[in-house]
Amino acid sequence: MRNSSWRAMLRSPLVVVVLVVLVWFVATFLVLPNATLLISTFFPDGKISFRALEKLVSSERALNSLWHSFALAATLAVTVNVVGIFIVLVTDYFKIRGSRVLWLGYATTLIYGGIVLAAGYNFIYGKYGFITNAVRNVFPDIDPNWFSGYFAVVVVMTLATTTNHMLFLGSSLAKIDYQTIEAARNMGASTWRILWRIVLPALRPMIFAVTVLTFLTGLGALTAPLVLGGTDFQTIAPMILTFSKSSGSRDLAALLAIILGLATIVLLAMMNRVEKSGTYFSVAKVATPLQKQPIRNPVANVLVHVVAYMLFVIYALPVLLIVLFSFLEANAISTGTITWDAFTLANYATVFGTPAVLKPFVVSVVYSALASLIVVLGMLFVARVFQKHRNPMTSLLEYLLHIPWILPTILIALALVMTFDRPNPLIGGQVLTGTTMLLLVAYVIIKIPFTLRLLKAAFASVPESLEDAARILGAGPLFTLRTVLVPLVLPTAAAITALNFNSLLDDYDAAVFLYHPLYEPLGLAIRASTEGENNLDAMSITFVYTVLLMIIMGFTMWLVYGRGGASRRRRRSRPGRPRGGAGAAAVPVPMPVPVPVAAAAVTVAAVPAAVPAAAPGSQP
Repeated sequence: MRNSSWRAMLRSPLVVVVLVVLVWFVATFLVLPNATLLISTFFPDGKISFRALEKLVSSERALNSLWHSFALAATLAVTVNVVGIFIVLVTDYFKIRGSRVLWLGYATTLIYGGIVLAAGYNFIYGKYGFITNAVRNVFPDIDPNWFSGYFAVVVVMTLATTTNHMLFLGSSLAKIDYQTIEAARNMGASTWRILWRIVLPALRPMIFAVTVLTFLTGLGALTAPLVLGGTDFQTIAPMILTFSKSSGSRDLAALLAIILGLATIVLLAMMNRVEKSGTYFSVAKVATPLQKQPIRNPVANVLVHVVAYMLFVIYALPVLLIVLFSFLEANAISTGTITWDAFTLANYATVFGTPAVLKPFVVSVVYSALASLIVVLGMLFVARVFQKHRNPMTSLLEYLLHIPWILPTILIALALVMTFDRPNPLIGGQVLTGTTMLLLVAYVIIKIPFTLRLLKAAFASVPESLEDAARILGAGPLFTLRTVLVPLVLPTAAAITALNFNSLLDDYDAAVFLYHPLYEPLGLAIRASTEGENNLDAMSITFVYTVLLMIIMGFTMWLVYGRGGASRRRRRSRPGRPRGGAGAAAVPVPMPVPVPVAAAAVTVAAVPAAVPAAAPGSQP
C-alpha cells in the first residue's frame, strides 16, 4: 500500500470533497447520535444523574430481560456450535450419502431469516400453527402454547445462526492440509482421533470467533423473543422496544441499549485479542486439497446418517410448508386439515392485485435498493481514499465508520430517534424523526462497515502498475478512477449491493423504531400478522411475502455465488489459462452476513488475503 503525505492527499479536489462529506456524515450520524444517547441517559438536566440506573435496579421486568438475554446467549453458544460443527462435518468432511442434498437443506437459512423465519416457525408450530392444530385434532389435550418461551427461541435461533458455521467454518475446513491427516492415518490414528486431535484444533480460532458472534446474536436478539418468547421470556431488545415507546421510560431503554453495546464491545475486543495471539493452521495454503473421510465404524456411520437426515428434515420442512401454505386457504391452515379444495391462487392474487397489500413489499424493496446503491456508491470513493492515503486522519475516520459493527442496531436506531426529534443545524435545521428519510439513513449506516471492508479489499487487490500506466499516459486521478479502477472492482461492488439488498428486505430491528406510519415496511407487516388468532388472511398473505422473499434472496445468492462458482470452475477446466493478471486479482469474493453484521469480520481469521485486518462489529 502506498503511503501519501497530507499535502499529496489535499492536492486532489476529489479527495478533499470526499473527506469533507465524510467528516460531516460521521459527525452527524455516527458520533452525535451516540453522544446524545449517553448525555440524555446520564446527564438529563445538565448534571450527572443515575436515575436510569435506579429505574433498572427497581424494575423486575428489566432485570429479568438482562438475565434472559445472557442465558439465551450462553445457551446458543453451546447449541449452535454442536449443530453447526456437525452439519459442516457431514457436508464437507465425512463421506455422507447425499451430502449435496443435505447442504441444500441446511442452507435454507441463507434465503430467509429474521422476522420471516420467526414468523414462519410461529405459523407452523405456534399456538395457532398448522402442526399444533393438526396434532390437537388427534390429541385435544395438547398444550397449544408448547412451542413458545425459552425452548422455542433457542430452537429457532439455533437453526437460524448455524449459517455462520456453513460459510466460515466450512471455508476454514477446506483449507486444512490433507497431508497432515494422511500422516496421522499412516501412524495408526483412527478417524475419530484425527478429528479430535488434528481437525478440530485447526478450526479452533474460527470456532471461537463464530462462538463470540453467536453469543452476540443471542444477546441482541429481538424478533425471535418478540414473536415466540411469549410473556414469560423477553430479552433486552424487546424490552428496549417497549420502554422506548414511552417518554417516561426512554432513559431506561437507552440504558439497556448502552449495556448491550458495552457487552458487544467487550466481546469483540476479546475476539480480536485471541485472534491476534492465535496460530491459524486452518488458513495455510496447501497443495493437497482436503478429501472426505469415510466413517469406518458401521454403527457410527448409520447414526451419523440418521442424525444428518433428521436435521435435514427440521431445516427443510418449514420452507416446504411455507411454499405449500402460500397456496392454501386460511381456514385449512388454522384447522390443521388439508384437502384438494383448499388449494387456491387467491393469496397471490390478493398480494399482486391489491395495492394496499403489496405496498409493504414495495416499500421494503425501494428502501433496500436505495440504501444498497447509496452505500456502495459512497464507499467506492471512501474506500479508494482510505486505500491510497494512509495517515492519522483517514485511520481515525476508518475506525469511526466501524461503529455500526460495534453497536447493536437497536441502539443505533434509538440514538437516531432521540437525536433528530428536534431541529438540528447539521442537517439544515430539519427534523428527521417521523420522516421517511431517517430509516434510509439507518439502513445506510448499518451497511457501511461491511461494504467498506470488502471494497477496500477489492481496491487493494488491483495491481498498482495499472494506475501507474494510466498516469504515464496522461490520465488524471478522476479519469483513472472512472475508467481503470472502478471497472475492475465493479463485480465486487455489484455483489455487495446484492447482499446488502438481501439483508435489508425483511429488516425489523431498525424499521420498528424509524418507519413512517404511511410507509410500513415488510418486516412490520409480517410481525403484525403473528399477533392474535383473528389474523388468518394476514397469515396467508405473509406466506406469499415469504415465498417472494425466498425467491429474491435465492436468486441473489445464485448471482453472487452460484454463477461466480460456475465461471471459476470453467476457468480452471481450460488448460493453459493464466492464473494471474489484473482481472483475477481485482475481485475478492465477498462473504454474506445473514445473522449479526459482525460476521464479516470473521473473514479476517479465515481469509486474511481477502480482507485486511481491522475492527469487527443483528439477527432473529
